[in-house]
Amino acid sequence: MEQDMKISADHKCGLVALIGPPNAGKSTLLNEILGQKIAIVTPKPQTTRNQITGILSEPDAQVVFFDTPGIHRRKGKLNRALLQTAWQALASAQLIVLVLDGHLYAEKPNSLDRDVKSLSSSLQESGLPLFIAVNKVDRLKDKKQLLPLLEQLSNVFPEAELFPVSALAPHGLDVLLKRIKTVLPFGPPMFPEDQASTISLRFMVSEIIREKLFLSLQQELPYGTAVEIEKWEEIPERNQIQIHTLIYVASKSHKGMVIGKSGANLKSIGTQARGEISELLESKVHLEMWVKVRDNWTEDPGFLRMLGLGE
Repeated sequence: MEQDMKISADHKCGLVALIGPPNAGKSTLLNEILGQKIAIVTPKPQTTRNQITGILSEPDAQVVFFDTPGIHRRKGKLNRALLQTAWQALASAQLIVLVLDGHLYAEKPNSLDRDVKSLSSSLQESGLPLFIAVNKVDRLKDKKQLLPLLEQLSNVFPEAELFPVSALAPHGLDVLLKRIKTVLPFGPPMFPEDQASTISLRFMVSEIIREKLFLSLQQELPYGTAVEIEKWEEIPERNQIQIHTLIYVASKSHKGMVIGKSGANLKSIGTQARGEISELLESKVHLEMWVKVRDNWTEDPGFLRMLGLGE
């Protein structure tokens, strides 16, 4: 691989797995560290489904992050596939960063045992260094609440290093990143310095649409939606890309909710998505979206594999 910059002998390079419960802020943290949007972000838990890879290239190090689906205890084939994706990220990583909602656990200490204590043995068995990013500390009205939480985490994860951070503010990410670099092995970059992710443009487009679906639908419905790019045609003479997508839902009633009255909701989703997709692709975009019912798709192993989930 050709590099534009000369790589020094003390250059670091390695893979970091971001894991944690749903809605802990992993995707926001990744986007902030990279300085650009790679993973979709919504207020709803369990937004990330696939393993998203983000690449940070700096003169002294290249850090390759895996943003994984939130670790949870929900049942069903889709949720088992999400858990499988999360745990598989550990196989090739040199470091684990466990991202936790510090505001939630400072306010409700009992929730920590429910959500996190079960992870302790699995993380220790991995044999990898463990950092804990205690996220959302900017939301704590009384910073003294942080001390008992840090003590509680030290008891559950005695080998871990703790980092109070805020991905949204942002705060503390520079300290976390500096420490991450010290743990990574010496080595040349694995990717070109101008590459920010391993995910394809088509996947990023489908994720943008799925993000707008999540933000638009206020009920449990988003977890029963999936997006497939059916057609992608580039028209150079118009500086335009035509994209046809299918939005899968699990029932006829869900189809009506996605479309909305007189198609208003689908039109709004399309307008929001088109602007962001056009900016991403640096091109005019003609976006067509169709909603299709696929009964009980979240329990269909073949369809989940087609979406890149599970084996």
